[in-house]
Amino acid sequence: MGMDEAIAARIRMITEAGDRLSGPDLLGFVLDHAVAETGGLGGMVHLRGPGTRSLRLAAVHGLIRTVARDWAEIEATGASAPARAVAQGAPVWVPAPGAGGGTGPALPTGSGLLSVPLITPEKVTGVLTVLMAPAERPAPQRQAAVEALAAWAAPRLRENPPDRDQDRDGGQDRDGGQDQDGGQDRGGIGTLLADDQVSQALRHMSDAFFAVDGDWRITFVNGEAERLLGAARTTLGRTLWDAFARLSVDDAVPDLRSRYRRAAESGTPVGFDVRWPTNQRWYYMRLVPMPNGLTVYAADITARRARQAERAAAERAAAERNARIGELTDALAQALTMRDVVNAIADRVLPPFGASGMVVQLIEGSVIRIAGAVGYPQPFLESIDGASIHDVSPVSEVYRTGAPAFVESAEAYATRYPGMGGRPAAAQKQAWAFLPLIVSGRNIGCTVVAFAEPRRLDAEERALLTALSGLMGQAIERARLYDVEHTRAKELQRGLLPRALPSLPSVTTAARYLPASEGIDVGGDWYDVIPLSGARVALVIGDVMGHGLSEAATMGRLRTAVNTLAELEFPPAELLTRLNDLVSDLGDNLYATCLYAVYDPANATCVFASAGHPPPAVVRPGHPVRFAGGAPDPPLGAARPPFETTEMTLEEGSLLVLYTDGLVESAARDIDRGMRHLASALSTAARAPGPGDAWRDGDPRDGDSRDGDRGEHASLERLCDEVLAELLPEKQLTADDAALLIACTHTLASDHIAAWPLSEGPIAAGEARDHVRDQLTRWELASLTPIAELLVSELVANAIRHGRGPIGLRLLRSEELICEVTDGSLTTPRIRHASETDEGGRGLQLVSALSQRWGTRYTSTGKCIWTAQTLP
Repeated sequence: MGMDEAIAARIRMITEAGDRLSGPDLLGFVLDHAVAETGGLGGMVHLRGPGTRSLRLAAVHGLIRTVARDWAEIEATGASAPARAVAQGAPVWVPAPGAGGGTGPALPTGSGLLSVPLITPEKVTGVLTVLMAPAERPAPQRQAAVEALAAWAAPRLRENPPDRDQDRDGGQDRDGGQDQDGGQDRGGIGTLLADDQVSQALRHMSDAFFAVDGDWRITFVNGEAERLLGAARTTLGRTLWDAFARLSVDDAVPDLRSRYRRAAESGTPVGFDVRWPTNQRWYYMRLVPMPNGLTVYAADITARRARQAERAAAERAAAERNARIGELTDALAQALTMRDVVNAIADRVLPPFGASGMVVQLIEGSVIRIAGAVGYPQPFLESIDGASIHDVSPVSEVYRTGAPAFVESAEAYATRYPGMGGRPAAAQKQAWAFLPLIVSGRNIGCTVVAFAEPRRLDAEERALLTALSGLMGQAIERARLYDVEHTRAKELQRGLLPRALPSLPSVTTAARYLPASEGIDVGGDWYDVIPLSGARVALVIGDVMGHGLSEAATMGRLRTAVNTLAELEFPPAELLTRLNDLVSDLGDNLYATCLYAVYDPANATCVFASAGHPPPAVVRPGHPVRFAGGAPDPPLGAARPPFETTEMTLEEGSLLVLYTDGLVESAARDIDRGMRHLASALSTAARAPGPGDAWRDGDPRDGDSRDGDRGEHASLERLCDEVLAELLPEKQLTADDAALLIACTHTLASDHIAAWPLSEGPIAAGEARDHVRDQLTRWELASLTPIAELLVSELVANAIRHGRGPIGLRLLRSEELICEVTDGSLTTPRIRHASETDEGGRGLQLVSALSQRWGTRYTSTGKCIWTAQTLP
């Protein structure tokens, strides 16, 4: 039966370590290692007593006192495993004997005994037994290890047998009588401990060792234990508890006494660390139960504990360092702008080091610019911003060398940089760490971590700051690029949207555009307010699906197309049809939504059509908020005309609210819920005094209409802000752009509108001139009469010559004087170049020359030619 190399190497180390042991030390040593090698529950060593008829228990490991007492002496010729091993001179394995089984005292059920004889060349001197669980034969390698230990120990026992002359001193039997010295006889192991040679060895051990009997009386104490317990050999026989009381051990270590008792009662060796109260040193105590007592080994482990504490402190520091780096990495990964990065660094770098300030300085050409700062006086920051990189300074030194610089005090700063001795006082700092910002091998600047008091950073702190500077550099460069790109994106977005909304008498408008807070790509949301003929106005809002430069460019093309089509006076449904064709031509995967509404102040009506866009909200004075129209048609690029048209009446002071889906829809809110939220916000604002009155009736304190218009416009601006604050709180991140356009409608007064039907013959021109003359006189605009009569004559003559009836005339007094002539023809009038000999063809040339603006639009019954004259 052989051992593997690892076990064989371990046995060699064990035997070398115990080479000088003898007597009870040898027995305890070999028994402990035999139990350890087999993974057993405990073990025993029996040696031959006087004669050859009995085997006496000489050492025990891990067995409670009552069990050990039952095995104190066994018949050498019996059927127990130890007796059989001695008789056969070979190892014996049997299941543990039960009570009354005739094979030995009772042991735990389900266990087994491995007994290995201790053989010398002359005879078998004893047996080593290991209690195993479960009751299965140990592996061959483990049994071989026990046999090797037994073979090594047996010859040494022959040289110095532990049990020789056991009762030579005249002591009584091992059942507990008094010896001649008056001391308590320990019996068995206790007697072995009294051996002079063993005592000599134990007394000179470097570790403390003492033993107590079943009544807790001290039966042996070596030199180290005397110093530990404060007891000399003359005090042997006193109880351990007396020693504890003298040393106040129970006060310092309240559970020590209970630990000793539990170890003795369990019969199982235990070990633990304890801080001894007399010298405040740490000891590892190993309590080993004996058949009639307890032995205690106390090894001084103060140095080991100190090393462990240092190692634990280093591990904690490393863990904290890693945690700080991890926290900073996470924070910097979420930071977008330079402000975000500076705040993240300030929150996670300054507190652990006790720093009071930080400034990030970037190199732009040959100039040092401040990108962000925390904890510095503003006048000081202004004084150093824009410094030259060629000046002698800590930043220029770090930039030139690429290595960090650490300055421990203001005096050291003044010595190192003589020309800047006043800076510490101006900055209110006393120590600094100047950390280079290296990105892809390129030095982009310096982060300065400053302290309010002189500070010397140790090597570990310097290494950590240097490591953190690498993370800072990457994040700062990314934030700088983000800020640049974000600024460009916003400029592009603003350039594609109206710079200012036109001021029109028919509507007062206000708008907001809020870009997405996540990402730097521009969006495709847009809005527009387009003046039309007849004092009408077109209100437009749209959204190109997606984000990026391509979507923004598409938005600009669509906005231009809408303006062009609006000038051609196409009705909403026709305009969306043509816009849909344009989007379809731009690409298969391009889609956009659009809502186009035309408000006519002459009859207070609004006509709109929608291509995939959310319906407009309508706020009428005294009525709840409602959303007009039904389900929208599909978006542009996917729709199939015709588009549905919705017409509604908007009396004076109504609000028409157009918006994109980014205002009402998000990952946490569906569009229906968002529309209800919008309606609630509009209702709350409409019920509030002040702003609501201003947009409906104008501010009563205003002295003229222009002041009233300004008050109404300001009220609508506040309303936009309130709606955005309610639906998109300031700190809420948004993944989509949002646009909002609010228009307050105004009707044209009935006395500012005049209309007449005209005859279909040549007399129609005269009738038109008469109506114009009379009406302008009533409006006190007689100065416009000559030109207005001439314009109307030419328009009516054109309708008679090239169109068909019925013919009508309408005058509108708004910001301009508008003259409209309608007929039933769809023929588009065109300006011709008449030659010198032509008798006609100059009418529209004259109209173009005399009017401020003129044009043609189509109606449901024909067309309308109109002109506009500036009012005096």
